Amino acid sequence: MSKKSPLSFKIILFLIGIVFVAFNLRSSITAVGPLIGDIRIATNLTNSSIGIITTLPLLAFAIFSTIAPRIGLKIGNERTVFIALFILTIGILVRSTGMVATLFIGTALLGLGIAICNVLIPAIVKDKFPSKFGLMTGLYTTSMGTLAALASGLSIPLAYGLNLGWEKSLSVWAVLSGLALLFWLPQLRTQRKAKSVPYSKRSIWSSKLAWQVTFFMGFQSCIFYCIIAWVPDILISQGVEVTTAGWMLTLTQLAGLPATLLVPIYAGRFRDQRGLVVGIALLYVLGFIGLYIGGGIGFLSLSIVLIGIAQGAGISLALTLFGLRSESAYDAASLSGMAQSAGYLLAALGPIGMGLLLDLFLTPSPAILLFIMLSVAMMSFGLFAGRNQFVFQHASEQMRA
Repeated sequence: MSKKSPLSFKIILFLIGIVFVAFNLRSSITAVGPLIGDIRIATNLTNSSIGIITTLPLLAFAIFSTIAPRIGLKIGNERTVFIALFILTIGILVRSTGMVATLFIGTALLGLGIAICNVLIPAIVKDKFPSKFGLMTGLYTTSMGTLAALASGLSIPLAYGLNLGWEKSLSVWAVLSGLALLFWLPQLRTQRKAKSVPYSKRSIWSSKLAWQVTFFMGFQSCIFYCIIAWVPDILISQGVEVTTAGWMLTLTQLAGLPATLLVPIYAGRFRDQRGLVVGIALLYVLGFIGLYIGGGIGFLSLSIVLIGIAQGAGISLALTLFGLRSESAYDAASLSGMAQSAGYLLAALGPIGMGLLLDLFLTPSPAILLFIMLSVAMMSFGLFAGRNQFVFQHASEQMRA
């Protein structure tokens, strides 16, 4: 008993820490969507310029995701995550000062912090719980999705109900990142010594499978961030009230929580994940067709739920693939870094492009058609990424379906 108790306590501390880190991986971004109109009026920015606010974190993801594994290898993954959480907290506070310049600077900083955590958390989980990777991935992706959903729904009540305005409403999320810093502290005392990179490994960028995982990650992320940035505006243009549109965005994410938890668990039990990929794409297409048709609040809500289920399943499957397609923690970090770097660079084009469509056509129809096209592209690469193989397998072995 004496030997098991400290281990169990360490696991509990780790679970608490990982959950609070996950709470911060989307909430400071999803909180912006319902406030887009207020920010646009206060800053006199166009839709295209406002789209950059959502795109900046993605650019940070793209730039720093490949660097994160090397920093983690040098000073330790746990210590690197702690530094990233501190940068995230500073970014949230800087963004909330109300000036146009600090709005962009703070957004870039919080994107940097999230980028590092995005890459290293799957590697930490792969290292500490290799046989429970699906379960642990489900835990932190569900935690991430829960707070992302609440952030979307609480933005308007914080800004108007508590009269905080959009600036202070966005600053509230620094409290959450501060708590994550506190609860992650125990991991600094228990982190393992960094291991050397195996010299025989090829570059992750030379793996065809890694590129397929990257494009799947990129297209599903592009859909996610376009939803976060523009679905409230699309709903408002269809006659939905501002507050209701914010909660509809929350519904999108809440509807996906069961899939976020269950998909990683079941993904590891299947021979491959191609069936899941097709199901996710089908739900997306049906949801976006419903959004295109429009109608009453009930029909729109059903469409939003379908989109939400696909959204939750898509992000959790993408993150699970980092572990399923790799054989070691370092491979998982390398694949995660590549997929989130190039993938988020692709995703960054989405919110800006959708903003341009809305500016040019003054109707949401072309934007919704773009959503459908992105869903089909995601499925196309997912059918390759979902095959049962590893990124560094011998070429002859990768031929098996």
